[in-house]
Amino acid sequence: MNNTPHTTFPSPTTPLPTPDLQGSFPGPFAISPHAEAIEQHTALWLHSFPLVSSPNELKTLCNITAQGVARVLPAADQDGVFLCADLFLWLTAFDDTHGETEGARDTARLARRISQCVHVLAGHDQPASETNAYTAALQDLLHRFREQATPTQYLRLTAHLRDNLFGILWEAHHLDRPDQVTLNDYRAMRPHTVFVRTVMATAEVVLKYELTENQRASTAVRELENAVADLAGWINDLASYAKEAERGGPNPLSLPTLLIQHHACDLEEAFRQASRMCEDQASTARLRITELSVNGKNSLADHARAVEAVAASYVWHIGHARYER
Repeated sequence: MNNTPHTTFPSPTTPLPTPDLQGSFPGPFAISPHAEAIEQHTALWLHSFPLVSSPNELKTLCNITAQGVARVLPAADQDGVFLCADLFLWLTAFDDTHGETEGARDTARLARRISQCVHVLAGHDQPASETNAYTAALQDLLHRFREQATPTQYLRLTAHLRDNLFGILWEAHHLDRPDQVTLNDYRAMRPHTVFVRTVMATAEVVLKYELTENQRASTAVRELENAVADLAGWINDLASYAKEAERGGPNPLSLPTLLIQHHACDLEEAFRQASRMCEDQASTARLRITELSVNGKNSLADHARAVEAVAASYVWHIGHARYER
């Protein structure tokens, strides 16, 4: 653990180095023909389950979710993209409202909220006093996923959702004390707080393919998923750093901050190192996508294309207005 005194770096006022991902994920990225319908559907779903109170926040959240899911699942049917969009609305709204907004101030309260969700994930009946918009929405989502997923896919999805909830709690606990987080811990936890492995799991359900356990354990699949999981979190860190730094207080809990602590470097060098790390993972992902796709039509090729679209969505979404300063 790094025990050096906490230092707050000023919000950057000049452009910082960014990764060049054109060689690995050049775009333009395929997009679902249902993108506009997704946005309309998510707005209606949030009226049924009022997870967001601000009209402006609702509009922005529906837009980025719809456009992101449209790029994750460009070939999926309408019901599939609606289901996935609703799930990521739920995750993002829960994180924004209970994780980032209030979690750091009252971690115990966040833990209680998460425990309610864990009961729902376990299939336990909820007393009326424990039911709220978030638990009701989660029950709706799980019912719909159970209808589409195989038993193994459903178990994998709910396991990832538990990881997400733990990641939100972990992040809230450390949000004001990034100097107490090691680089290794952050690398292990970041995919859970950016929800990327859950995105992969839902794509497998909606696109109606399933890997065998031997396929899932293969080096090529593991390296592809790990590379995209890292890339998703890290490019998000770089895109959101300036906006988060402007809030004041401790440095953002993100890859540049951890690199500054670990390597005793300045912010520009941290961004340079983080950009190289992103480029390396993007190259690894592209290599494995090509390898797994070589046979054209089988579950491994389906998975490679699905994870490629997941990566493309994260590359796309960091340019959204949500991350503007």
